[in-house]
Amino acid sequence: MSRVLISIVGPTAIGKTKLAISLAEHYRTVIISADSRQFFKEMSIGTAVPSKKELAATKHHFIQHKSISEPYSVGDFEKEAIQLLDTIFNDREVVVMVGGSGLYVDAVTKGLNEFPGVDPQIREQLNLELQVQGLEQLQKKLQNLDQAYYKTVDLNNPHRLIRALEICIGTGKPYSSFLGKPKKERNFTTLTIGLQAEREKIYDNINRRVDIMMSEGFLEEIRSLIAYKDLNALRTVGYKELFNYLEGNWDLETAIAEMKKNTRRFAKRQLTWFKRNEDTIWLDAKSSSIQKLETVAAAAQKLISE
Repeated sequence: MSRVLISIVGPTAIGKTKLAISLAEHYRTVIISADSRQFFKEMSIGTAVPSKKELAATKHHFIQHKSISEPYSVGDFEKEAIQLLDTIFNDREVVVMVGGSGLYVDAVTKGLNEFPGVDPQIREQLNLELQVQGLEQLQKKLQNLDQAYYKTVDLNNPHRLIRALEICIGTGKPYSSFLGKPKKERNFTTLTIGLQAEREKIYDNINRRVDIMMSEGFLEEIRSLIAYKDLNALRTVGYKELFNYLEGNWDLETAIAEMKKNTRRFAKRQLTWFKRNEDTIWLDAKSSSIQKLETVAAAAQKLISE
């Protein structure tokens, strides 16, 4: 039996969830989330977790299945997602995956890159620098050591920065030089569908989403999490800006403006990451749901028939 994974990618707030649900209903299948911000039970509004209605429309996996206090790496996700796919493909030809976390998407579709071991003291020193000197110092260090990865990585994710820096320092080579090597074989075929729109449209969507999040009680969600603000899961766009407000560093207007600005920058990095895949079929986000569904279904049918 053919095994086709339809992977829906694109920047934040562009309509990936809606298309994924439409496809899952069409194929009577399930959805795997590859959005690393939506893994955690305590984070809902700020991560744009699918609504109760959307979650009820079709079965979703890897949505709020972990606590922010539990260590959970991209390697853990790869292992669990591949095991789940093996089970699902026993009785389905098609599975839908959706998410804007490029590294997590690639972990499932291609497998993770192999890196040499490095002295663990390097990571300890980098964690100390993060605590004493802050995230900006790590950002500058990565910019000096690996310009290529600096342009694509989520600069607000300290875990990613430290991982890249420990490889750069421990091997004397750029982290990016270890990327793009031959990956693990998969027993399914991936059809990658990207959603795109004009930049101004994407930015308008982001600004509107932030306003909606605030009206839905995002600030209250932040208040309930401030005691955990130093956990890796919470060092992310949206949360860190409102933590600054609650700590008295910014007024609320500034915090919201920074949240919108940093989310727009994040969306730009997402597009840079996803555009590297030359096999992606890009669809206009403005096209109708029926048009998108028909285009994806036709492409999937070719793979199923092969």
